[in-house]
Amino acid sequence: MDIQLIANFSYILSAGLFIYGLKLLGSPATARRGNMFSAIGMLIAVVAGLTATGIVDFKLIILGMVVGALIGATAARMVAMTGMPELVALFNGSGGAASLLVGWGTLYSASGEPVSTFTAFTVILAILIGGMTFTGSLVAYGKLSEKISSAALVFAGQRFFNGLLLLALLASGVMLCLDPSPNSIWFWAVLGLSLLIGIMAVIPIGGADMPVVISLLNSYSGIAACAAGFAINNNILIVAGSLVGASGIILTNIMCKAMNRSLANVLFSGFGSVKQGKAIEGEVKPISVEDAYYILEAASNVCFVPGYGMAVAQAQHVVKELGEILQKNGAEVSYAIHPVAGRMPGHMNVLLAEADVPYEQLVEMDEINPRIENVDVAIVIGANDVVNPSAREDSNSPIYGMPIINVDQAQTVFVLKRSMASGFSGVDNPLFFNENTRMLFGDAKESISGVVSEFGS
Repeated sequence: MDIQLIANFSYILSAGLFIYGLKLLGSPATARRGNMFSAIGMLIAVVAGLTATGIVDFKLIILGMVVGALIGATAARMVAMTGMPELVALFNGSGGAASLLVGWGTLYSASGEPVSTFTAFTVILAILIGGMTFTGSLVAYGKLSEKISSAALVFAGQRFFNGLLLLALLASGVMLCLDPSPNSIWFWAVLGLSLLIGIMAVIPIGGADMPVVISLLNSYSGIAACAAGFAINNNILIVAGSLVGASGIILTNIMCKAMNRSLANVLFSGFGSVKQGKAIEGEVKPISVEDAYYILEAASNVCFVPGYGMAVAQAQHVVKELGEILQKNGAEVSYAIHPVAGRMPGHMNVLLAEADVPYEQLVEMDEINPRIENVDVAIVIGANDVVNPSAREDSNSPIYGMPIINVDQAQTVFVLKRSMASGFSGVDNPLFFNENTRMLFGDAKESISGVVSEFGS
């Protein structure tokens, strides 16, 4: 049988595994299997593609698999859950860089032969979107890891400057289509402007919008891969890139709806003036671990609301332990998940899945809000923006209009925080001053462990 025919059948099999894997990724219960099926599909596609084109032999393919597996396993084991958003940002950037290099290599592989206008156009797209994804992901990584300021970085004339960059990129792209050579000055202009635009596109976006940016950059990496697939005439790369790009756009849209904002508002809101919410007055009411125990011991309905602080404290396992104790005590236990809680899409789901929290106990915002008044105790663990009543009540707040989990309507609210510091968006939270709110200060893991100990004594 012809090797190219075998490769095409392998591509069809890979595409089927990609689609099935994406379907399984839609549920926490099947996400691990979905990831496995998708990985197997990509392995088949890579082996078939490299073998059919005769680029490398099986020894090099096996060597690449071993090296890649070691790097991936090491990264997965060593990176803490708090660092997972940064790792995802770097993965997105790596995908963009790979597509950029494929487009770049396509021009070199021509070896002086004329390159069609269509191929030159797809190469430019691969370089443009890949370069923008690469540098944009690096900026996102810096903001998420707080190596650079998480605030929106703006300056006078920013829109005008970005407009000039886009015009220069468009003109350079047209000239490169007319002279598609890797040694052309227009190639270096497209490359440099793409990298610069990636930086300029992300720096004006505030830290609270990073989950949306992560999903958008993921989509960009897929679109760049799709363009690279057209450049090298590889069907499976086109299919894989299209699936990643489309799923990333869908996820981005879901995230924007969860924030009640348009994508344009997320991308460009940093250019405008930042609203300041009204001043918050009142006194917080601290509570001790012992008093928290007495209230929880009498509760019949308890809802945990996790946020990034749970990831920082690595408290997911002890949270699950407390949940099991409360269930044995006769309480109904649930975990309310806001779509943009944490710093990447699905961050809280990943944390709770790591602790083997039953999937049926995870409830979405739209499901918990109608019955939040029946919750005896809502335990907010390191969340701030996603439970901030200012989003409903203060039209001057930067997060006004964003759907939140209405924990302030529960009978009693425990807020676990190290201090009174505001969340990642820098917005103060009036929830902390409510009559039904009690602040349990300290490390969340230690605080909950203390409550667990009280149940055991």
